[in-house]
Amino acid sequence: MKKSLTGGLVMLSEMKDSLPPSEKKIAVFILEHPHEAIHCTAAQLGELSHTSGAAVMRLCKSLGLKGLQELKLRISGDLQKDVSSSYRDIQPGEETDAIVDKVSINNIQAIRETTELVDFEGLQEAGEAIVNAKRLHFFGVGASGIIAQDAQQKFLRMNIATSAFTDFHNAVMNIANIEEGDVLVGISFSGETKETALVMEEAKKRGATTISITRYGQNSVSSFADVPLFISASREIPAPFRSGATSSRIAQLHMIDLLFVKVVTSHFDEASGYFEQIQEIMKRLK
Repeated sequence: MKKSLTGGLVMLSEMKDSLPPSEKKIAVFILEHPHEAIHCTAAQLGELSHTSGAAVMRLCKSLGLKGLQELKLRISGDLQKDVSSSYRDIQPGEETDAIVDKVSINNIQAIRETTELVDFEGLQEAGEAIVNAKRLHFFGVGASGIIAQDAQQKFLRMNIATSAFTDFHNAVMNIANIEEGDVLVGISFSGETKETALVMEEAKKRGATTISITRYGQNSVSSFADVPLFISASREIPAPFRSGATSSRIAQLHMIDLLFVKVVTSHFDEASGYFEQIQEIMKRLK
């Protein structure tokens, strides 16, 4: 299945701080010299970054790519993008028009970068798991809990037994009833929310299919996922403007929308029937 030929620089930027020292050196070199890097072999990149060709190949594996060629193709695509497509810092005392402009640009950029990180095969696998699920559970705390509730509202339209939990204690009671055939979607922007990681781990032990939605890179929550889905880290607006109601939330909602539409389109006739029934009932309330 064809993947997007962009997103290489986003992957490197978001993974570099969690990479082993040698791979981090290569990532930093590529980020600082992308035009030069796309013309290099693995051996040349290793020499320029004072590492080795083997370290370059390990970096590609850490990024979840098939090899250096795919990384270079993605970077080449990045270099052809509009330079103006980048996050905007918001300063104290900003004028209203500047706030509208910058917040809008940041949200759009979060969607673009998340789209570049989409694993089409993973999205397909997640959609199939949800369609075949006995029961579907979404879990997230804090701002991610709002995303879980949005997901529940969407997937209930598909006549799938769907629940959303934002309270850890309620989730623990629910997790005791999870069994093989169920699907649990754990949502955590950082990927390091302890409650979400614990719920994912327990669901996996009980035989449920686990899906994670986290920022790109290695993290605790995605380590317990049968199908990890990633969103852009989205260069959060600096404090005191940072909150759950910024571009990270938009990126999470975007991934939920992609997953929902994937499920709907793969079972369109069935979904259409459910939607018509819902609309018919709603008309009676008017």
